Amino acid sequence: MHPIGEGETVLVEILFYFFATLLVAGALGVITARNPVFSALFLVFSFVNSAAIWLLMGAEFLAIVLVLVYVGAVMVLFLFVVMMLDINLAELRRGFARFAWLGWLTALALVAEITAVVWRHGLGALDAGRGFAGEPADYSNTLQLGKVLYTHYAYPFELAAVLLVIALVAAIALTLRHRPGLKTQDVGKQVGVRAADRLRIVKTSAEKRA
Repeated sequence: MHPIGEGETVLVEILFYFFATLLVAGALGVITARNPVFSALFLVFSFVNSAAIWLLMGAEFLAIVLVLVYVGAVMVLFLFVVMMLDINLAELRRGFARFAWLGWLTALALVAEITAVVWRHGLGALDAGRGFAGEPADYSNTLQLGKVLYTHYAYPFELAAVLLVIALVAAIALTLRHRPGLKTQDVGKQVGVRAADRLRIVKTSAEKRA
């Protein structure tokens, strides 16, 4: 095992506050950017800094999943969708004032919850300089995460998977519109088709070449 020394603890604390500051700045950029593309890029920046904080905590698997899944797949999909839809920003901002009060109420509720947690547990619970205990060289947090996920939290994990499948089916059903002239797949007709319906033999007379 490799115990964490005092110098390493100070370095971890400095890096934590550095990446946390960048994370907060990126989150503010997400909600203040006027262009949806810039907002998505700020969200990618926030995810990368979150992955760096996970690395400082020794959770390499979560950091890699955050970068590969969210930054490498989800956010790239968001960027493609935003750029391909060519959103009319003027039309989008027209109804912003009507729901501004709801946004302010949500922000105040979130600030009140964070303040209550800090007030209840004190700033000592948020001490980033305490560091983490060292682990053996053959330690795998992926293995430990899998053991906990598929033993103590097996049913919540399966329930989350079912909810995601239901959400996926609902999204497909909501976007499936029957428009005139739309070509759709009819599985019943494809299964019940016969060769005689697909093939027709036509006899023609032979032609003489000049």
